[in-house]
Amino acid sequence: MNNNNYRRVVITGAGVVSSLGCDWSEVKSRLQANQSGVCFMEDWQKYEGLGTYLAAPVHDFELPAHYTKKKKRSMGRVAQLGVLATERALRDANLYDDPVIASHATGVAYGSATGSSEAALEFAPMLENHSTSRINSSTYLRMMSHTAAVNISVYFGTQGRMYTTSSACTAGSQAIGYAFEAIRYGQQDIMIAGGAEELCPSQAAVFDTLFAASTKNDSPGKTPRPFDVDRDGLVLGEGACTIVLESYEHAKARGATILAEVIGYATNTDGAHLVKPNRDTVKRVMSDALRDAGVSAEDIGYVSAHGTATSHGDINESHATYEVVGEKPISSLKSFTGHTLGACGSFEVWATVNMMNDGWFAPTLNLDNVDPECAPLDYIQQEGRELQTEYFMSNNLAFGGINTSLIIKRYPQ
Repeated sequence: MNNNNYRRVVITGAGVVSSLGCDWSEVKSRLQANQSGVCFMEDWQKYEGLGTYLAAPVHDFELPAHYTKKKKRSMGRVAQLGVLATERALRDANLYDDPVIASHATGVAYGSATGSSEAALEFAPMLENHSTSRINSSTYLRMMSHTAAVNISVYFGTQGRMYTTSSACTAGSQAIGYAFEAIRYGQQDIMIAGGAEELCPSQAAVFDTLFAASTKNDSPGKTPRPFDVDRDGLVLGEGACTIVLESYEHAKARGATILAEVIGYATNTDGAHLVKPNRDTVKRVMSDALRDAGVSAEDIGYVSAHGTATSHGDINESHATYEVVGEKPISSLKSFTGHTLGACGSFEVWATVNMMNDGWFAPTLNLDNVDPECAPLDYIQQEGRELQTEYFMSNNLAFGGINTSLIIKRYPQ
């Protein structure tokens, strides 16, 4: 592909709500100290049959006072997480009060695996007891899968394109990819992109019934263990991450600080199995992203892995990665944050941009002994690594066989 005819796309701001903190200083300090956000969820013990009591929640989350009751009426927790992350991103980009946001020049690409569980519960009496007594005018608005995306648009007044990426674990990365394409092809000047997810024990039950959730309940600091021979499944997390993307020309014209440049994106589907990744199509999405970016595998200095700590997932992902880019430095941030589903793709891009700019990359926490069935990659273990690179690849895989790969370039600071 000849990219010379397309507009360059840069990252000019980001905002985060996570179990590790709400800015890069907080998050990096946790990464450097090898401290995860995983804890034992005492309240989950009341659910009969649930085997995992582990998660990485956002503690003491509350919207600031300027979010009035009227403005919060249509927001469940997942939308609140996404809107607050977006406010922080727009402030970071110096666009919070800029009229360009509330115009057709700005669009939204945002996703989550589901809407708010509390709102969904309001429909339960109707189906179980034939009563609509708990349903109100905001119930569906809080429950719908695109609640975070549209609440962001309404709260900040965007009038451009809207992509609602309810694609589970690739929701955040697909959002960045679609935002990248919208700007690249001249359809938008600015895109608000990312993902959010609220924590719910029902989601833990999904993975528990598939024997894909960690049950190391007595040692929350030792799980999840991506790529480790003793891994026993994923741990859920929650949070939100919003990234502001702009055309290079628009960013330069307003004197914006540029954090990094998005140069390549690909997405595809396995078309084979609903929950087991297909090595061949995962390889293809990485190769397509490299081709789209116009760079070679040798240019990639680090890979941000999906790395969920599931048995089949880690093996297939590692071999696909090795066969495309070779023995590259790689780690999984889910070992620190748990699996934040719709938020993970955007959080991992944000964190890796910061690591690239700092020249320091976090390890995969709890990776003590690499599973011999995984590919011989350069796994960053035990402690972070000083590393300079101009390009990194960020990969995510979702239920339904949805795959994404993003290529990010360092911008001269």
